[in-house]
Amino acid sequence: QVQLVESGGGEAQPGGSLRLSCAASGSIDSMVTMAWYRQAPGKQRELVATIASGGTIVYKPFVKGRFTISRDNAKNTLYLQMNNLKPEDTAVYFCRYGSDTWGQGTQVTVSS
Repeated sequence: QVQLVESGGGEAQPGGSLRLSCAASGSIDSMVTMAWYRQAPGKQRELVATIASGGTIVYKPFVKGRFTISRDNAKNTLYLQMNNLKPEDTAVYFCRYGSDTWGQGTQVTVSS
């Protein structure tokens, strides 16, 4: 069993930055693809970015150039560096391990 705990969320002003972390524990396989998702109020959860075991990274167009996904296998941690934040980035951000293991989420609020 793998457990995921997100952290690093909070409030930021437009144009600001936050770095989210997802600490994994349990029977972790570094070959498994991980991802960040987000869910804004009243909206469905949407994919933000994925990072595969071989290092291949895919970003959704609305974050490309602003967000960076990375993983530190030695620390069993997934990161999402978010720069140039926009109000529409406001959401609960979740990390995912494989296809069916989720963290509890961390709130990101971007407002003036």
